Amino acid sequence: MTHTSNILNSKLREIFGYTSFNPHQREIIDVIQSGRDCLAVLPTGSGKSLCYQLPAILSDKKLAVVVSPLISLMKDQVLQLNQLGEFAVLLNSSLSREDYSTSITRIMSGDTRILYVAPETLMKSHILGILEQISLSFLTVDEAHCISEWGHDFRPEYRQLAAIRERFPALPVLALTATATKRVREDIVANLHMKKPALFVASFDRPNLFLRVKEKNNGFIQLTTFMEKFSNQSGIVYCVSRKETEQIAGKLTKQGISALPYHAGMSAEERNRNQEAFIRDDVNVIVATVAFGMGINKPDVRFVVHYDLPKNIESYYQQIGRAGRDGLPAHCLLLLGYGDISKIRYFINQKENEHEKRIANNQLSVMLGFAEATCCRRIPLLQYFGEHYQKENCGACDNCSGENQNELRDVTVEAQKFLSCVWRTGQMFGMGYIINVLRGSTEKRILQNNHDRLSTWGIGKQHSKQVWQQLGRQLIARGLLTQDPAYGGLKLTAAARPVLRSEKTFFGKMDQGKKPEKTARQKAGTPNRDEVLSDPAKRNLFEELREKRKKLATEMNVPPYVIFSDRTLVEMIKYHPSTLAELSEIHGVGAVKLKRYGEIFLSILNNSR
Repeated sequence: MTHTSNILNSKLREIFGYTSFNPHQREIIDVIQSGRDCLAVLPTGSGKSLCYQLPAILSDKKLAVVVSPLISLMKDQVLQLNQLGEFAVLLNSSLSREDYSTSITRIMSGDTRILYVAPETLMKSHILGILEQISLSFLTVDEAHCISEWGHDFRPEYRQLAAIRERFPALPVLALTATATKRVREDIVANLHMKKPALFVASFDRPNLFLRVKEKNNGFIQLTTFMEKFSNQSGIVYCVSRKETEQIAGKLTKQGISALPYHAGMSAEERNRNQEAFIRDDVNVIVATVAFGMGINKPDVRFVVHYDLPKNIESYYQQIGRAGRDGLPAHCLLLLGYGDISKIRYFINQKENEHEKRIANNQLSVMLGFAEATCCRRIPLLQYFGEHYQKENCGACDNCSGENQNELRDVTVEAQKFLSCVWRTGQMFGMGYIINVLRGSTEKRILQNNHDRLSTWGIGKQHSKQVWQQLGRQLIARGLLTQDPAYGGLKLTAAARPVLRSEKTFFGKMDQGKKPEKTARQKAGTPNRDEVLSDPAKRNLFEELREKRKKLATEMNVPPYVIFSDRTLVEMIKYHPSTLAELSEIHGVGAVKLKRYGEIFLSILNNSR
């Protein structure tokens, strides 16, 4: 063991109280100390922060700059480091003028080793000017996936970091993330202008997490039944909308479960207060939107529930990663509601950029493939990140434990039809096209390609589009097909051959690709106007909506009913939508009117609550 190794081990014990390094930590530190660029993809809870904290502390009178996207993460890291010694300061918009000035003074005097800074703060000319006057050790870009449009949390301000390389060309860069596919890794290297970086990619597997997916039929009862196993233990419940976050937290509280909401619509003060209550164990459960969680370092989260379907697998992986960071068993439940799919697709279709729309649709397809998987859940999950899971039975998911065994049936013939169609069409088309061929579509593109003459054309008419989509996602999840992440084109893998030759049976599900559950509005049909408006408050709201409609109609020189009919206004009052997605389900609200008038009428409805 070298002298340097002895120093590292000694300081690891002396400063942090750890007796040994986690996998890859030591090697990453060696690379950083050698002055070389490095990209490290390490799962949540594996100790990414130590990879830059230890070499920064050991650097002689130099400052390491750590770029982080979240103020809460910076504060948490600085607080922890300064419990070990006065090692770190931060600069961001949340600081008072006095604290900001103190941080600058410490940086200039050289008595601090690490500066935590938001990307937009780092790029300010006076900050760059200060950094040019002092000695820097290296730059760390945390949550580096934020720089990639292929990542799940793209932040345009991260792209500006490329300018740092031009300003400080000799400064080594360490990029860290817990979630990055091969394409995202390539994007990080390119956008940060990294020079032949050392690459470390740890296993994405978190063996202590039990993964479970259940079809959502009565979400709140399913949630509370699941939570009975975790009395007085910490957990996170993720919801899509702010409104749902508030409702679930309130209902849990009424049932005697200490819970608080967290979403972007709350004031920063209230969010911080609720987050602190959770971290300090003053409350057991946080019910949150995706605004919560990045950088939360609470080790004893025993469960994570996704009350709604996440829009992509990176978000899902990052969010379940907040459970069991202490290495002890933790449980992750995803409630799969088929109505959630249409909501996500609605928001995807609002994107104007076709490239972004295509990426989002492909990401949703992969997410559904995981949720509907009939094999070990770790296979499609890790496969997405480019890792081949070796075990046949992980022992820590609902499929491997046998919970869902009765739901599977032999669907080999259908799988053969699907795989054969992919092969015969040239292994270049997406799932929608393949399904159209199977169902005998005469759309223009199919006829132009002469694919209506294939033996697979029309052999799948007996199944709906949704059923075929479900099977297609299972074939991808099980590794019989690969899907191009940019364009969605399908290709067969070696694993498809034995199924095509009837040498291997394919067990799966083809009974859940059903249409989304009808909403209350769809079930009820046309509402009774007199009944709805019998309530004086609702009658007043109706008049307010009519006044707004009249004002808009006058401005546009059209009759009021051209804006919205009375029936539409009555339905708005009866079903009281609170989001654009919910408003789109109201009779008479098409895409154009939703875009033109949606926010205006939602504002009136929300103000009337």
